[in-house]
Amino acid sequence: MLRIGLAEVYNPSMVPTLNPGDQLVVQYGATVRPGDVVVLRHPFRQDLLIVKRAVERRAGGWWVRGDNPLVANDSREFGTVPEELVVARAWVRLRRPPGAGQRSAASLLSWLVSALRPVRVGPAAAAGSRFSRRLRAR
Repeated sequence: MLRIGLAEVYNPSMVPTLNPGDQLVVQYGATVRPGDVVVLRHPFRQDLLIVKRAVERRAGGWWVRGDNPLVANDSREFGTVPEELVVARAWVRLRRPPGAGQRSAASLLSWLVSALRPVRVGPAAAAGSRFSRRLRAR
């Protein structure tokens, strides 16, 4: 049975791919592959859910990183994440709507075009340990 849900992004660790306020449509218990954006329990605070990119499988679990190089709250800080702490794989990003001061026709059209995007990485990007800087339709 397909179990899907929503997750909200709260911090800037996945910028520019995901911004605080973005929603993710996620599949619980999905198979994870390198390049996937995943929701996982923080290894040191398991009551805290975080969103990261699964870079590669290593002994003991997944090496995960945020797309924002300025935020190190990822495997560089806490090491490999055990497989059982990976909760869900993200399918689609739903971008938050523009704020009240940004509701011109052009900004609404721009938001509409970019509001819904898949969060998979193509095979070429997933093969290496490089990160996708932007989401592209895949």
